[in-house]
Amino acid sequence: MAADARLLNKYQIGVWAPFAQEVRLQIAETTHLMVQDQRGWWRFEAKEDLAGLDYAFLVDGSSPFPDPRSLSQPYGVHGRSRFIDHSSFQWTDAEWNAPPLGSGVIYELHIGTFTPEGTFDGAIARLDHLVNLGVSHVEVMPVAEFPGDRGWGYDGVDLYAPHHAYGGPEGLKRFVNASHERGLAVLLDVVYNHFGPDGNYLSQFGPYFSDRNKTPWGDSVNLDGDGSVEVRRFLIDNALMWLRDYHFDGLRLDAVHALFDYSATHFLEQLAREVEEFASQSGRNLVLVAESDWNDPKVVQPRKSGGYGLTAQWSDDFHHALHACLTGETAGYYSDFGQIEQVKKALESGFVYDGVYSSYRNRNHGLSAVGVPLDRFVICLQNHDQIGNRAQGERSSQLMSVDGLLAGAAVLLTAASIPLLFQGEEWGASTPFQYFTAHQDERIAKAVSEGRKKEFGSFNWQTDNVPDPQSVSTFARSKLDWDELNREPHRTVLQWHRALIELRRSLPALGNGRPYAVKTECGSTLRVDRGSLLVRCSFDSEAPSVEVSVSGRVLLRSGYDR
Repeated sequence: MAADARLLNKYQIGVWAPFAQEVRLQIAETTHLMVQDQRGWWRFEAKEDLAGLDYAFLVDGSSPFPDPRSLSQPYGVHGRSRFIDHSSFQWTDAEWNAPPLGSGVIYELHIGTFTPEGTFDGAIARLDHLVNLGVSHVEVMPVAEFPGDRGWGYDGVDLYAPHHAYGGPEGLKRFVNASHERGLAVLLDVVYNHFGPDGNYLSQFGPYFSDRNKTPWGDSVNLDGDGSVEVRRFLIDNALMWLRDYHFDGLRLDAVHALFDYSATHFLEQLAREVEEFASQSGRNLVLVAESDWNDPKVVQPRKSGGYGLTAQWSDDFHHALHACLTGETAGYYSDFGQIEQVKKALESGFVYDGVYSSYRNRNHGLSAVGVPLDRFVICLQNHDQIGNRAQGERSSQLMSVDGLLAGAAVLLTAASIPLLFQGEEWGASTPFQYFTAHQDERIAKAVSEGRKKEFGSFNWQTDNVPDPQSVSTFARSKLDWDELNREPHRTVLQWHRALIELRRSLPALGNGRPYAVKTECGSTLRVDRGSLLVRCSFDSEAPSVEVSVSGRVLLRSGYDR
């Protein structure tokens, strides 16, 4: 594993600025001239421990810029960085090792809206709920420093610094440590395909971006052009930092299809190899999960077979197929779905679009994943994207009946792939999860607010009352209401999820993710046969129903709405 080139020890500081003629380090009110090293690195040797002090860099006489590898941004994305000492935290998880992801259940949460406090410490107070629910892995949406005090985190700019409003580095360590104490593994959502525009000073230091390719969010990250060796090192060192210094058990990689890399060794392959090496050295079970729009099994196939070697990838096809059947929605990308046979196909082979024609894309899409273990796919009925990228941020609880929720949960939680729940889904939360931001740049804030209304044309959604992402009320509406757990129908929905997860954990057949481990039939209903377990599900839009039985004995049967 390569060392972090920025901070070789707590007395030596470095920054990569290959085109600069002069770089100065400003600590408090004192400025120090840095010395140029190889490959565009500038160094400064301090005479004392700098932990706790604030600093910035001046490049060729510029105003002070935050450190691209800042470990803490207590004043936000435009403020000075702060030196911290990772070794000062007292971990208590020395004996911890994560359970296998393939037999687990993931719970995705957003720190800012998971609790009223919206902090790492606030989330700790709700971890026992997750233990009682029965999930094994907590997946935290991005926490790298982003503009303002509220946001989804996908417009982060300081990748090494946990967000100050959540509780900063110490708060994040307390959260991971507390999770491990309760037997919960923790995954972190990271964004390497783009950076946010507000507070993004990377171009002041070096060629971090390339205009050869465009992402939906701007210029792509420079993974294969001049200077890309250091850019790749910047991202991979970041991944290793989360695993090493914050004890995360794995990473979820956002939108890997927007990682444009035409070099002989793809960035994902290099990342997987180095994480695997670190896992071997540390004796830990570490995972990498990709969000990918490619529908390409290469993402999870072994490197010796020409794949990238990641642990698992999201299957949006499963979500779209199940959602369309339960809601009847056919707009936008849902126009490709709506047939029970597609749910069957997603359950059996991971992808629905595996080289067949997609009318939404107007082309053939994907590649067959037949033969790939089914526990290489993460599936869901809801996630942050599929809720928050709707015009009103509606959950499934607003789009279908309670019986529809129970049916969807039964299909999801008895599948051979890895199920994921989004915060509050387990009790049919009625609160929306809307898109919210707190950009400090008025030009960017206006563009985000106006652009949000233009996004939904293909879905024929009403856009005249789309919540303003910049409004504090949009953020406040998206916070979970924990009092709902004590009311119906939420109590019933929660008990249903707990029962299914307990069944999944106790029934050996449900831990079998091997290809062909699932037998399905469909006509007017879907029948899923997994050894001694049998699931019968009707997607009747007026009266959806489901029955779950083991060895002929019915354990669960919906009927809340009837």
